[in-house]
Amino acid sequence: MPKEKEQIYKLFKPQLTPKEMLELGVFGGSYFNKEQIKEFPKSWFQKARLSERFDVKLNRFKVKSGLSRQEWIKKGWIFKEDPLGWFQWYCRYMNGRRIQNIDEIQIQRWINFTRHVKAIKKNCEEGDLFCRRRQRQAILQWAYNPFI
Repeated sequence: MPKEKEQIYKLFKPQLTPKEMLELGVFGGSYFNKEQIKEFPKSWFQKARLSERFDVKLNRFKVKSGLSRQEWIKKGWIFKEDPLGWFQWYCRYMNGRRIQNIDEIQIQRWINFTRHVKAIKKNCEEGDLFCRRRQRQAILQWAYNPFI
């Protein structure tokens, strides 16, 4: 792999693991179905907040955050390798899968999401978890620590 391609991997430093994200409450508990869960370590789901249907009460900040899957498709954010989107890619990445061109795209998308972390830091008092709850839920769903 060329040096410049390796650099993107060095930049990817998620603050939360998939297991931590699932335990905190993401995607209304309904990202994966029962069959899809089998692909990943059972330990990731032991304390996960899960539901067969989206339930906003299962989200850490009790708000809906993000666009619909239809919007993701329209924006070109869904790839055949990971038809459920970024979080599916992240889970597979953390499980050891590497697909260089897809990894580069998804890691760049993760890097671009730091604008939301910066907005919270700029506009909220440290530790005020009621400030920008929708944005905090969004950064949680991108493996950033929402408790800034």
